[in-house]
Amino acid sequence: MLADCCHWIFDLDGTLTVAVHDFAAIRRELAIPEGADILGHLSSLAPQHAQPLHERLQEIELELADRTRAASGAHRLLEYLRGRGARLGILTRNTRENSLRTLALIGLDGFFETEHILGRDEAAPKPDPLGIQHISNLWGVDPTATVMVGDYQYDLQAGRSAGALTIHVDASRSFRWPELADVRVGTLDELIPLLKIC
Repeated sequence: MLADCCHWIFDLDGTLTVAVHDFAAIRRELAIPEGADILGHLSSLAPQHAQPLHERLQEIELELADRTRAASGAHRLLEYLRGRGARLGILTRNTRENSLRTLALIGLDGFFETEHILGRDEAAPKPDPLGIQHISNLWGVDPTATVMVGDYQYDLQAGRSAGALTIHVDASRSFRWPELADVRVGTLDELIPLLKIC
């Protein structure tokens, strides 16, 4: 049950933050085909071609970090979970460096230990479940004892593959992947009442 869950892993961009990434614009900037997975495409390139694109992607994401803000309910939810003794981690397709900067800028840095923040350089990018498994190992629990919270298909797929309970946060409430989500909410604010009544 959700109320019994003490190990929470969050996506960062669009989940703990207000979404500011324009992925179509990023693809155009990096000359990546429309609709292609950005990290997947870069990994398919020869290192000498991929490296400058990775560097430019890092620059773009740092610029975006300066423009974002905390998602509605993020601080309140993390405060509530911490008060209950929950362990908190982040699994993002961004970099750890950008994640730490973003968390500091939006006032959420005090909730996470650096080693519990995994970016694309510390773990295979979602939808691969290895990042969830790695954080679970750090906590000394089975991945099935964790919750994966995210706003996109890759977050939910990673959670499903790892055996975690999955929570889809979707401000549009279209919930496009119902088969991948155990819980669906429009904002993080909505999770606290669910935790209290479970």
